[in-house]
Amino acid sequence: MRRFPFAIRLLLINQLGVNTGFYLLIPYLAVHLGEDLGMSAAVVGIVLGVRNLSQQGLFLIGGSASDRLGARGVIIAGCALRTVGFGLFALGDGLAVLIAASVLSGLAGALFNPAVRAYLAQEAGDRKAEAFALFNVFATTGALVGPLLGSALLLVDFRASALTAAALFALLTVAQAVVLPACTVAPAANSVLGDWREVLGNRVFVAFALAMVGMFTLQNQLYLLLPDGARRATGWDGAAGLVFLVGTVANLSLQMRITRALKGRGDRARWICAGLALMGLAFVPPMVVAGPAPPPGGPGAAALHALPVLAGALLLYLGVMIAQPFVMELIPAFGRAELTGTYFGLFYVVSGIAAAVGNTVVGWAMDTGEHTRTPWLPWACALAFGLVSAAGVAWLHRMRCLPGRTTEEPATDTTDTTATTATGTPRTTGTTTVGKA
Repeated sequence: MRRFPFAIRLLLINQLGVNTGFYLLIPYLAVHLGEDLGMSAAVVGIVLGVRNLSQQGLFLIGGSASDRLGARGVIIAGCALRTVGFGLFALGDGLAVLIAASVLSGLAGALFNPAVRAYLAQEAGDRKAEAFALFNVFATTGALVGPLLGSALLLVDFRASALTAAALFALLTVAQAVVLPACTVAPAANSVLGDWREVLGNRVFVAFALAMVGMFTLQNQLYLLLPDGARRATGWDGAAGLVFLVGTVANLSLQMRITRALKGRGDRARWICAGLALMGLAFVPPMVVAGPAPPPGGPGAAALHALPVLAGALLLYLGVMIAQPFVMELIPAFGRAELTGTYFGLFYVVSGIAAAVGNTVVGWAMDTGEHTRTPWLPWACALAFGLVSAAGVAWLHRMRCLPGRTTEEPATDTTDTTATTATGTPRTTGTTTVGKA
């Protein structure tokens, strides 16, 4: 971590805090709305859906704002909006207040998610893959710490969780405002609509984003199919937590080693394909043993029944660790460096739609499999998503459509390092110059 410029180190800590605060609150929001406030399932669905729609639907706006106004200001605004949104969840019981909280917290994510990645890509220079690998480690850690902290705070009440999350985002807002260096904003050559047309007109990029549907769909199965499989295999609701524990331990111990080992060995498209294929194959072990819940046989038998599901979770995390850093590294190379935020924004709009459609398909397969006594069906569906995505990226690579990697020299001196932008223009980053980057 110390080998990266100060700005990247701060953004890594920021992402740890963002995911901790988010997962501290959001997983328990539906229970609070339904049980504490007595809302119907339809109203709960509206509140949660508004939050998701306001985030996924506005990523493109957040990306454009990052390109035109500077990533630093957009990151600060996003953290501030989430502070207000989570504070409203703590203080408001009325439907209007809760919807406002959902809109603000969703808009916050739409602002800082593409902005953080654009800033990271700009400052990492030729070490983008390693920077995004480390970013993934901090994000995964926050996704584990958040629910654990949220569970403890729920022993007090939901408002304690919401206020803690809001306070955490307020602290992040102040930290970014005080110490995050500003970055240079290039003058806009086109209107916002012109930028969007340019990005949408990049058919290779759009094809790549669509080909990545498998990555986001299968990542979402960490919250749907795999926890359900663990609970069914063991008959224990707490088994779902083992899925995240296995993944977090693997991520902390292996992510940087994997990325460093693969970075200099072959084209990044090769590793993206391999990662996607492994993500699909991760659903084979649970599929082989899928079936009715096993008879009770004590903790030892439950652990034995859980092994295929946990093996699948481990393979899925390994696939993400292989593919994701190179995907993030590749996105800025599709177009002008001045539109990095817009490219990330559109990519996450497509991923949000993909995840929604993919989850719907997998959910349908789960219901159908249960009714037709074909419990392997949702696992086979997830396998197909992974293999089809891998094939799509492989086809783009074989057609030589994907951007090539620029010449890379390892950056060992963090005080004065020459990096290359996505357009090939040299620029200087480092501890002493990052504020001017």
